[in-house]
Amino acid sequence: MKRAGDDGGVSEWQSRFESLIDRQIREAQERGEFDDLPGAGKPLRALDQPYTEDWWLNDLVEREKIGSHALPPALALRKDAQDLMASLSTHRSEAAVRDAVAAYNERATQVMRTPQRGPAAVVRLLDAEEVVRVWRARRAG
Repeated sequence: MKRAGDDGGVSEWQSRFESLIDRQIREAQERGEFDDLPGAGKPLRALDQPYTEDWWLNDLVEREKIGSHALPPALALRKDAQDLMASLSTHRSEAAVRDAVAAYNERATQVMRTPQRGPAAVVRLLDAEEVVRVWRARRAG
């Protein structure tokens, strides 16, 4: 990116304070290595979705086409909890929602009692009353 009065070379300020990584990025830009990348000019995926701590996990599972069975149990449960909350509208009754939460909580309890391998991940139980409140609100809306 040229500035007014810039002859295309590296200014004294740039050479003095520019980090190695910044220099490599700038040089790659000047060579056009970032031109025509896949997805250029398109909106970022999932920009309209609420932020979640394990966005990277969802992205990995989707990109690599792996199911939650291929993940360490604690990470699989986090994905299952997100999937359960995302699919609340598919449950036809409050009892079905409570059953789904109970099944999740049973699996989560089992995982919490078992020594874990892989990356550390916090496993939380779902509050059935809170999930039912969300389900009701979505049904009403």
